[in-house]
Amino acid sequence: MFARIDHSRGASKVGKTLRSTELLIFGNPQDGTRFIECAQSVGIDLPLKALVWQDASAQVWLGYNDSAYIAKRHGVATCAAAGNLAKALQSMAQAAVAP
Repeated sequence: MFARIDHSRGASKVGKTLRSTELLIFGNPQDGTRFIECAQSVGIDLPLKALVWQDASAQVWLGYNDSAYIAKRHGVATCAAAGNLAKALQSMAQAAVAP
């Protein structure tokens, strides 16, 4: 985990109210470097990010851009590093939502 940004706290600093919303920034420099080697433009999407937010019904959600989407976006759909990062994202997501 590189950083955790609490958008709700930021909103409160400007007198606004926002349901719980946090951006998690994380990554693996080894796999990230391999991904960027496939296409340097991938660097705009790294490190990886996930958004965790609570909706109006108090349901908590987790969203992220899948590395396969990122690879396709940058024209390197066959980059092996994307597959490694996909596994890491899936593991992270499963751990985050485990009871």
